[in-house]
Amino acid sequence: MVKKGGLNVGAVLILPEGFELAPTDRISPELKEKIGNLSFQSYRPNKKNILVIGPVPGQKYSEIVFPILSPDPSTKKDIHFLKYPIYVGGNRGRGQIYPDGSKSNNTVYNATSAGIVSKIVRKEKGGYEITIVDASDGRQSVDMIPPGPELLVSEGESIKLDQPLTSNPNVGGFGQGDAEIVLQDPLRIQGLLFFFTSVVLAQVFLVLKKKQFEKVSIV
Repeated sequence: MVKKGGLNVGAVLILPEGFELAPTDRISPELKEKIGNLSFQSYRPNKKNILVIGPVPGQKYSEIVFPILSPDPSTKKDIHFLKYPIYVGGNRGRGQIYPDGSKSNNTVYNATSAGIVSKIVRKEKGGYEITIVDASDGRQSVDMIPPGPELLVSEGESIKLDQPLTSNPNVGGFGQGDAEIVLQDPLRIQGLLFFFTSVVLAQVFLVLKKKQFEKVSIV
């Protein structure tokens, strides 16, 4: 019996124009620890704001952290301190195709023609050879099933074109969402901190002044 492979995960992150993957020398040690051995890449050389990763083992990487480098509005005039939308998509499942585009044994195999299943031969090294006879002209076609997938059809059964011959080993799926990222001006943050500090100091001096006034009143 062939054991099913583990579930893999992958993700795609679409950032606003100007945002991109942070270079290694700009990533803090704390963030490097969260990223681990993950390897990110741009969707295309001219699309640095679209990042993809995977497939990676889902059991090991239940959370994926993207290191992002934001653009500098002082050097890029088309970038401003604003809210920007970001979009993310995640996929979970088993590897269904190989890099050359051919199917793996972790996907559904469909009938390449309609007709009657005349013969199912189990191969020595595993897998099946399914012969389908077209009822209208008697033409035969053979579908090869690799080791692993479970058959859903039997000899003598009438099937349709593209009907699943095997069960679906994938129990994952795809999800997507959107959020907002804020590109904040450091001077604005410094000003806000200065304002908060001023308010706290004003409250402290007010309390001290009140205490001083109470002492004078008692005397």
